[in-house]
Amino acid sequence: MKRKNNIAIFNTFKTKQNKFTGEAKRQRGILAHLATEQSPELRTRTSIAHYIANKHGILWQNIYSGIFRDLDEVLIPAGVVKEGGRLPLRRGPRALQLEGVPFYELTEAGVVVAASIEEIDDRMRLLKDYIGTITYNDRDESTMFKGLLLLMDIAPSFISKIINEYIYAYTTGAIQSITPIDIKKFRNVISTKIVVERELLEAFINSHPVEQEIVRNFFKVVK
Repeated sequence: MKRKNNIAIFNTFKTKQNKFTGEAKRQRGILAHLATEQSPELRTRTSIAHYIANKHGILWQNIYSGIFRDLDEVLIPAGVVKEGGRLPLRRGPRALQLEGVPFYELTEAGVVVAASIEEIDDRMRLLKDYIGTITYNDRDESTMFKGLLLLMDIAPSFISKIINEYIYAYTTGAIQSITPIDIKKFRNVISTKIVVERELLEAFINSHPVEQEIVRNFFKVVK
């Protein structure tokens, strides 16, 4: 049984398919901020609200409750974000001073999700760092991960497409977990999404050099 996830980073308005909803913008902003900000002091709920508000030209107070909800009800339960620790408070109620203010960080799954967000300029590095931590003994998985690493350098737009498809499959319940990435899960999601690219690559490799040159020239004039 497919169990849909509440992550909304791909949600768009029904009448404007190219425009993200407010919820999608918030969640994408949270993930982008956590992926790029190193200081724990700037990864609290309030700091995240300030970051997103400044980016969109709105008051941070207007989105704070939404960010609170996104973290506590969606991103943390989904295993994408976790509490990284607590910062001591010097002011405010005594109990709150003792408890401290939580700051947040991405989990391994969160890093992979962040790699699907165009707002992060260096998102391929995030994915490379994650794949670099993976251990595998299977030859096919070795081939897959080596291929992913190479394609990140020579065809990053293609990798962005398939990672987006992979994360979207998770948000719709087609796969039940993001990590660990394995070949069976990845194949189930991606194989039907790269038919065009696979057909083009195989046709190009098997064609005559003269035909290959025609194809190269075609792409030069239509790009």
